[in-house]
Amino acid sequence: MADEKEDTKRDRADVALKTLAQARIGLGVAAFTAPALSARLLGLGGADNPARDYALRLFGAREIGLGAGYLLGKGPSRKAWARYGLAADVLDTVAGLKGRGRLPLWSVAAVVALSGGAAALGAATVARDVVR
Repeated sequence: MADEKEDTKRDRADVALKTLAQARIGLGVAAFTAPALSARLLGLGGADNPARDYALRLFGAREIGLGAGYLLGKGPSRKAWARYGLAADVLDTVAGLKGRGRLPLWSVAAVVALSGGAAALGAATVARDVVR
C-alpha cells in the first residue's frame, strides 16, 4: 500500500515536471522567434532594442534546451535535467526580485510567481529523489 502511494506521488511529480518542460519549450520558442513581442508581453518595453532581443533569444534557447533535455532524458539523466531546471528557476527568481523598482510591479510579480512556482516544484522533486 505504501509503495502504491509513493508510485502515485512519483507519477504526479513526473507529469508536473513533463508539463513544466513542455511549457519551457513553448516559452523558449516564443522568446527565440518573437523577442520583441515577448518583451512587450513581459513588460520589458516595446521599442526596438537589439540587445534586449538578443538576451531574450539566449533565454529562449536556454528554455528550449532545459525542456528538451528533461523530456528526452531517462533515469539519472532526467534527474540531472530536473536539477539544471531548478538552478535556472532559482536564479530567475532572484533576478526577478532584484528587478523590483526598475520594472513594472506586475512584470516582477509575474516572473517571480512563475519562476518561484517552477523552483518549488523542482525543489520538491529533487528533494524526493535525494531522500530516496
